[in-house]
Amino acid sequence: MSSVSPIQIPSRLPLLLTHEGVLLPGSTMRTSVDSARNLQLVRSRLLKGTSLQSTILGVIPNTPDPPSDAQDLPPLHRIGTAALAVQVVGSNWPKPHYTLLITGLCRFQIVQVLKEKPYPVAEVEQLDRLEEFPSTCKTREELGELPEQFYKYAVQLVEMLDMSVPAVAKLRRLLDSLPREALPDILTSIIRTSNKEKLQILDAVSLEERFKMTIPLLVRQIEGLKLLHNTRKHKQDDNKRVIAIRPVRRIMHIPGTLEDEDENEDNDDIVMLEKKIQTSSMPEQAHKVCVKEIKSRLKKMPQSMPEYALTRNYLELMVELPWNKSTTDRLDIRAARILLDNDHYAMEKLKKRVLEYLAVRQLKNNLKGPILCFVGPPGVGKTSVGRSVAKTLGREFHRIALGGVCDQSDVRGHRRTYVGSMPGRIINGLKTVGVNNPVFLLDEVDKLGKSLQGDPAAALLEVLDPEQNHNFTDHYLNVAFDLSQVLFIATANTTATIPPALLDRMEIIQVPGYTQEEKIEIAHRHLIPKQLEQHGLTPQQIQIPQVTTLDIITRYTREAGVRSLDRRLGAICRAVAVKVAEGQHKEAKLDHLVMTEGEGCREHILEDAKPKSFDDTTDFALPPEMPILIDFHALKDILGPPMYEMEVSERLSQPGVAIGLAWTPLGGEIMFVEASRMDGEGQLTLTGQLGDVMKESAHLAISWLRSNAKKYHLTNASGSFDLLDNTDIHLHFPAGAVTKDGPSAGVTIVTCLASLFSGRLVRSDVAMTGEITLRGLVLPVGGIKDKVLAAHRAGLKQVIVPQRNEKDLEEIPGNVRQDLSFVMASCLDEVLNAAFDGGFAVKTRPGLLNSKL
Repeated sequence: MSSVSPIQIPSRLPLLLTHEGVLLPGSTMRTSVDSARNLQLVRSRLLKGTSLQSTILGVIPNTPDPPSDAQDLPPLHRIGTAALAVQVVGSNWPKPHYTLLITGLCRFQIVQVLKEKPYPVAEVEQLDRLEEFPSTCKTREELGELPEQFYKYAVQLVEMLDMSVPAVAKLRRLLDSLPREALPDILTSIIRTSNKEKLQILDAVSLEERFKMTIPLLVRQIEGLKLLHNTRKHKQDDNKRVIAIRPVRRIMHIPGTLEDEDENEDNDDIVMLEKKIQTSSMPEQAHKVCVKEIKSRLKKMPQSMPEYALTRNYLELMVELPWNKSTTDRLDIRAARILLDNDHYAMEKLKKRVLEYLAVRQLKNNLKGPILCFVGPPGVGKTSVGRSVAKTLGREFHRIALGGVCDQSDVRGHRRTYVGSMPGRIINGLKTVGVNNPVFLLDEVDKLGKSLQGDPAAALLEVLDPEQNHNFTDHYLNVAFDLSQVLFIATANTTATIPPALLDRMEIIQVPGYTQEEKIEIAHRHLIPKQLEQHGLTPQQIQIPQVTTLDIITRYTREAGVRSLDRRLGAICRAVAVKVAEGQHKEAKLDHLVMTEGEGCREHILEDAKPKSFDDTTDFALPPEMPILIDFHALKDILGPPMYEMEVSERLSQPGVAIGLAWTPLGGEIMFVEASRMDGEGQLTLTGQLGDVMKESAHLAISWLRSNAKKYHLTNASGSFDLLDNTDIHLHFPAGAVTKDGPSAGVTIVTCLASLFSGRLVRSDVAMTGEITLRGLVLPVGGIKDKVLAAHRAGLKQVIVPQRNEKDLEEIPGNVRQDLSFVMASCLDEVLNAAFDGGFAVKTRPGLLNSKL
């Protein structure tokens, strides 16, 4: 027999109080340290001590952690285990916590507790002598055949396990090398035993008693393993598991326990899942993948493996996807036209395109879903039109917000090899709606980001290509899904930030801003009834005339859409709601006075009552008469002073000022251009946060005017025809905080500088747009409708547009065309003649000889 090196434990030991498990001599255990006394013990002895004696602790089992402010210790277990602290792991943040790895040395008995704080220290008596185990004849006679009997059972138990596992083979070798007397403690800590049984073994000081108590535990485990092996012989999917010494408890359980019931339930679920796959209408390729996953992987995989749950989730998703489930389209053109007209005012282009789709779908059943892209300023109703289209067709609607998405996996999903993998937004949307022909609204497609995780705009190419999306492959599914029946509608504020390849896949439908008349109609048809409903008001309590709505549109909002108008109407409804609620309260007060003081009091109050202003809050005023009429004075009380005023004529009261028209993603805007000159060295100064294109337009304009100064008799301050001779020119675009760029300001800059050098005023009711060439030609520009609407909103009467933009005027509503007069200009001479009262005189030249060649 081998011997163990003799170790004498100190007579005084610090006590570590544990309640998680029982440490036996010869075994190792991890225990967490979180109580105040145990933490102080670790800090004082283990983290600061360096000698071997400082790392020996007395472990007292089955002792609850006393509160940190407790004065007395709880009752301690009589016998403990002296242990060597092998490892300390932990941190002090966010709160102190340590984990100890301790190895049991021997038993001891507490003689007396010497101190309780900051950690308990006790005088102890060593019970097991860590010298050569007793081998005298007397001791052997006392133990008899118990050690050999225990050894045989231990060998039998170990040989029933898988000997190919290194840990099991090592345990088999340890049985031969360890002394027989050390085996009860070591094997008790390995086999499946309760803490109560371990405590009984710990309290068994005599070797004979210890052997007698542990042999039945070994026999119980051997019988359990036999039953387990017999049960598993009848199962075809019996694969030998890799067993470690610690998970022996997981294997050594008696059949018929809760674990077996859970296993049966899971098997039933797999059978149900298999039936769903067989009865589903998925394509053949997807069906093959599902059958392979469930037969080759799910049935042969232990349920404790993480891949089991991932595979099961994948199969459940495949079953839930609407491979062939679709809704029937409502193809009644008349009903669709009425529904679209009721939901939305104006928007003729959009309605026309939707009705065209319905008509073609009625004639041809297998039409691939078009990819429409509504481009227009915010607040014009692009998203709500998508919802109306779905309602018109009788299809399911799903909105996917793409603003700020910068990971291509959001669109195409993650591969299943990654932790936390999931399908992309397209497949998730199809699972949500449950049909394969919904209306998908891809909102804010122009605001897609780009990052190290890939370009989501590139991932959308396959989704939005009608020639490819019948075979769309999500990374998570890894099986093709047909998206050709989905009607995709994208929305954007501008096409400038959409990649050209993605833009090529979509059919662009411009959604321009609204005219004032259209806004008034929208407000009274849709916005005001919606706000009244949201604020609990009725038309009998508030009236907003069309004149007031026009004032809100012209003086309090300046936008292409109706979002700000909607907010202003909401503010009016809130103010009226306060008055209505106060009126009901005051009426209740009056009724209370009548009840308490009689009719005479009522007459007295009526005599003293006088008309109150909108914002008067006198307690005993009569309730306001219904309905409350919102006029301009009430508007000023509620919304404050007007934010926008007509300032055109005042701004054009001196030479060197002209009005241009600009396009922005928010709609059209009028833009002032100002110029001044002073003595200098011929420098041109440009201010107003201009982009490169507008700076080039300014240089073009000054060059054209310098080359034509004699023709138009333009001189500088000193009378020279060289406009930059001893003269500096400063060109400014007001609203300097706003970045301005684009090819629309050329004619405006020329007109502004011509006014400056000629000393004549530009007409105050004229706005213009167009780009110029160095030879004085006027080139076409975009956004004509938005620009003309901006001029109309500002109260201007005449608009100068390039001759080649005449075709764009057909999109402008008839009432706007009636209010404005248009000048079609093909060269700068025509622009200048229209911009100044009486035309812009050209200095006559001497007659030129006609060539006869």
